[in-house]
This record gives sequence, C-alpha cells and structure tokens, in this order.
Amino acid sequence: MTPEMSLNRIAPLAPNAWLRYDVVHRMIPPGVTDVLEVGCGQGAFGARLSAQYQYVGLEPDPESFAVAQGRFAQLSGGQVRNVPLASLGPDEQFDLVCAFEVLEHIEDDETALAQWIEHLRPGGWLLLSVPAHQHRFAAWDEAVGHFRRYDPEQLAALAGKIGLAEVEVREYGAPLGYVLEIGRNAVAGRKLKAMSEASMEERTGASGRTFQPANPAVSALTHYGTAPFRYLQRSFAHGTGAVMRARKPE
Repeated sequence: MTPEMSLNRIAPLAPNAWLRYDVVHRMIPPGVTDVLEVGCGQGAFGARLSAQYQYVGLEPDPESFAVAQGRFAQLSGGQVRNVPLASLGPDEQFDLVCAFEVLEHIEDDETALAQWIEHLRPGGWLLLSVPAHQHRFAAWDEAVGHFRRYDPEQLAALAGKIGLAEVEVREYGAPLGYVLEIGRNAVAGRKLKAMSEASMEERTGASGRTFQPANPAVSALTHYGTAPFRYLQRSFAHGTGAVMRARKPE
C-alpha cells in the first residue's frame, strides 16, 4: 500500500476537503519545519501534514479529538492535544500556524488571529481557509455555527490589520464546490428547526464530524472521484472557499 493510500484509509477526506487540500498543500511555503494546527478536527489534514513536518494539532471538541487521537496512533509522527490554544506556553512557536474552517466559527476573529500569530516565529507564516463570500451565507453556515463568510478583500484586510505582510488569498471550489454547497444547504435546511436550541458552540463542535467519510471504500471513491475537479478548479479565479497565506514580519 502506498503512503497516499494508507493516509486515505486512516484519515479520509470529504469531497470539499479534497478541493481545499489541493490549494492548501500548494500554498505551504518552502523552508517550513514545524506546524501548529488550531482546531484540527478529526485530524485528516493533520495526518497529511505530519507526514512532512513536525506537527502539533489542537482540538477542543472531545469527540473529534478522540477520532484524531486514534488516527495519529496509526501514524509515525505528529501529536494532537485536547486543549485550547491558551494552554500553549509562550515559548511554543512554529514556522507555520494553520487553521482550516475555524475562523468563521469565532465571533471576535481579529483577536483570535492575533492570538494565533503569537505562536509564529518572526518570519513565520499563517495559513488558513474559510468559506468565501458573505452573500453565499445560507442554511449550512447557520447549521454549523458560522458567524460569517469572508470576501477575499475582507480577509486580506484583516491580515494586514494585525500586522501580517505578503498576504495572498486564493479562492477554490469551482465548479464542483457549488454543487456540493447546494447539497449541504438542502440537508441543513431540513435540520435547522430541530437544531434551533443548539448553541453556537454545540453547532461548531458538531461541524467537524459532519459528512466525514466513514470507510475505506468511500474514501477511495472520494479521492479518485474529485481528482479531475481538483485540477479543474485551478482554472477558475472564484469559488466557494478561500485560502489565505500571510507572513509575520521578522
């Protein structure tokens, strides 16, 4: 079994996550040695990052953490911790701090970003992904505890406001992401009434467990089925999600 096939078996990705990962892994700057992921969920991205870098993932949701911990037990490197960012000591700093589909769940996003980059070494990089374009805010966003979506210009301005430089934002997802988003909104629309009593924290905690592939067969189908769309999306300047990379000045 190839390393890629092994990762797909241990830590499968959902279709939209494959579209996202195609952009994320190409935006990781050269020279990175160690990585901190804030809100690593069930560890699917983290498993892939740990194959190339010294990796630490933080996941406060106990159910998602348990899945991530089980996955990392099958890997040769990396670690996950069931703790918030505040538990890190000030001396724990990294070349790359990343957070995928996390910032939109935090009401005070500017403060969160400022706290994240405290754990970046001077000259280090922040890499994150968010759902794109506020005008696309719909049932899915409400169901999973999003406070907002981000227009690319807004995201870049936020990075500049906290002192980051060399900001780059890329959109992803077209055309498959639009179809997937329609499906997610349809499912969420039917469930919203039943979720009306759930807090934003509860919705956020559950978001990382929704629509996750459950077995190797589905994982393989998702991997190979999304392959042409991962390449096709590179031809489009727009999409349903955005990935931002920015650097902390030395």
